[in-house]
Amino acid sequence: MNFTPNAPGAAAISTADALYGAIEAGGTKFVVAVAHATGAILNQSRIETRDPAATLADVFDFFRAAERAAGAVEAFGVGSFGPLELRRGAPGYGFITNTPKPGWRNTDLLGTLQRGFARPVGFDTDVNAAALAELRWGGGRHLQSLAYVTVGTGIGGGMIHHGQPVHGLMHPEIGHVRVLRHPTDSLFAGVCPFHGDCLEGLASGPAILARTGRSLADTRPNDPIWGIEADYLGQLCAQLVLMHSPQRIFLGGGVMQHQRLYGEIADRMRHWLGGYLPHEELQSENYVVPPALGANVGVMGALALAVEAAAGFGAPG
Repeated sequence: MNFTPNAPGAAAISTADALYGAIEAGGTKFVVAVAHATGAILNQSRIETRDPAATLADVFDFFRAAERAAGAVEAFGVGSFGPLELRRGAPGYGFITNTPKPGWRNTDLLGTLQRGFARPVGFDTDVNAAALAELRWGGGRHLQSLAYVTVGTGIGGGMIHHGQPVHGLMHPEIGHVRVLRHPTDSLFAGVCPFHGDCLEGLASGPAILARTGRSLADTRPNDPIWGIEADYLGQLCAQLVLMHSPQRIFLGGGVMQHQRLYGEIADRMRHWLGGYLPHEELQSENYVVPPALGANVGVMGALALAVEAAAGFGAPG
């Protein structure tokens, strides 16, 4: 699926006051912003995610208006929902691939943005981008490795090793790992359209709603769903520790707006690790934490990709 909008047509600039465009591309909303490399956001807006043509037309309209007001944008970054094709040289490089989001499967997101902006565009998953933002401006500064997980409409995770996001055959899809069933949750089929009862199928926001008829925010404090949710996410954190050894795990997204979950998840992580790893960091209340950048972590992640693209790192090849 290809769309070629009119380019904003502003010449690139390269000064200490350079502007960068950030696009957090989500299945529910796109957040777009213009900012400096320091992380200072000058202009930000929310666009509801509809079909690709309508949504991206609004994205281009925002940046045209922003450039008229503030000046030319040097480079853009987009952190997108997926799955994505991130292998340079692959026929579908830059495409959203096998997404369940209606109308978005096989959308050439990167190509559309490159043609429209005619400037460098950094591109990665939304969760890898968020992990980069925490590394650059947030709670991951001075770390070499970290994990960022979002728990909301879906579950996704980005990994940073040696200061760079993990890519390989594709990108991490940790929301679809299998977890052991909680003893009181054996009958729930799960909501993942691909796997049923994978982690996303059991612990995402829609999974909570399907079980209880309510969001977690509207659930009684003593409802068993709290313990079920903490156990599944604790299993995930234990698996991340064993497979990736991150120096810190950040948990964000709509489900993680409830502070009580963090301590319970960390307790369940330690339970599932079973005392195997003696590292004192795993006992700290600062190991499983919310993103320091809060609700801005996604758009700040896109900004990090834009800054890297302008410098020649991560720019489309």
